[in-house]
Amino acid sequence: MSQSKKSQSTPSALWGGRFAEATDTFVQRFTASQGFDRLLAPQDIRGSLAHARMLAVQGILSKTEFEEIESGLATIALEIKEGRFDWRVDREDVHMNIEARLTEIIGETGKKLHTGRSRNDQVATDIRLWLREAIDVICAELTRLQEGIVNLAGEHTDTVMPGFTHLQVAQPITFGHHLLAWYEMLERDFGRLQDCRGRLNECPLGAAALAGTTFGIDRNMTAADLGFDQPTRNSLDSVSDRDFAIEFAAAAALVGTHLSRMAEELVIWTSAQFSFVTIPDRFCTGSSIMPQKKNPDVPELVRGKTGRINGHLVALLTLMKAQPLAYNKDNQEDKEPLFDCVATLHDCLRAFADMVPALHPNRDAMGSAALEGFATATDLADYLVRRGLPFRDAHEVVGRAVAHCIAEGCRLEDLALETLHDFHNNIDIDVFEVLTLQGSVAARDHIGGTSPTQVKAAVAAARERLAGRLTADREA
Repeated sequence: MSQSKKSQSTPSALWGGRFAEATDTFVQRFTASQGFDRLLAPQDIRGSLAHARMLAVQGILSKTEFEEIESGLATIALEIKEGRFDWRVDREDVHMNIEARLTEIIGETGKKLHTGRSRNDQVATDIRLWLREAIDVICAELTRLQEGIVNLAGEHTDTVMPGFTHLQVAQPITFGHHLLAWYEMLERDFGRLQDCRGRLNECPLGAAALAGTTFGIDRNMTAADLGFDQPTRNSLDSVSDRDFAIEFAAAAALVGTHLSRMAEELVIWTSAQFSFVTIPDRFCTGSSIMPQKKNPDVPELVRGKTGRINGHLVALLTLMKAQPLAYNKDNQEDKEPLFDCVATLHDCLRAFADMVPALHPNRDAMGSAALEGFATATDLADYLVRRGLPFRDAHEVVGRAVAHCIAEGCRLEDLALETLHDFHNNIDIDVFEVLTLQGSVAARDHIGGTSPTQVKAAVAAARERLAGRLTADREA
């Protein structure tokens, strides 16, 4: 909508000294970020306290000035917590809203807080603090989901189901073995998130606008105070780097991809055509027109939200792809994709962590499905190899046997021994031991195999790893 006359705001008291006219009101709204970066308020206050404490130790602030700042920031934190804080668009962002309010509360001393720092290193520190906490929460939900998967797998170490390739019946496996494949996906995700956390855990505070500061600050002190491993090493990179946000989004996209694959299987498995599992009613919805419907909305929505997470990764990569050093206003656009990426991933993990342990597997339906599609054909080929036949020849023999079964409308295990002799005379009565579903899965008794013995061992090892992780978290 066009305007016949420009409206203008008053110059900012925090940076307006160089300007001859006030910022246009629309531009003020367009460039402001306080509407979303207020989410960083707890981290901003924490970073400001650490900065002020260091300034006091270095003699840049007096002890009294630090105590005034500390008291004022505590008041602001309470106002924000209770919803009484007056967020103002003319103060642009979370940093200037808090600093301006601090000055209102304690007077001139509030203006000294920004000594030796810039909003550039301030926001870089805030985002790292916020994302570090977010990763810890997400990893806790991911671990909870893994625990649920492992516990369910432990209950179904010998529940036979078909394993698929190309979504066609391939070989018999156990349901527990399939669930542990989900666990392994998430185990890699946990490692990637921890790697991301380790790399972001360096403190930019003290880099100031881009070149550092002339004040005698102690960056090691502020880094330690805020729980960082060390200060960042280059001031230009410190204020302009958003690799940690991109790396998180990339790790999140992989978690989302894995959740989406699980969701797809759950959608298929809950269909009437499969009926492998039942999802409790509390995780499903019905149809407004078809009274018989029970829709797997949680898996479907998780599957859909993966695209949203992927979009945030692309947005962050695009945001950074052509930025010159150091900080640019473009970087204001990093927060909304990152915030939503975190929230979306957290909710998807929470939904699955609640739902997966509550699944009701249908052993009979899984077992019946495993009997279809000649799932033990490979076992027959392996049997012939152990009888001295080269594998390629064994493959040919079993292929002809399968073709015969298709023509006759029967299964391999239904064939009489005399009929099997027609395909190869090395086949003996013990062949029927390998043509059963239980015999097939039991025969794959090696590390990573689907035999109940190996699945039980894998469940025990996974529980041990998860217990160690939880112990380390408690000690930390």
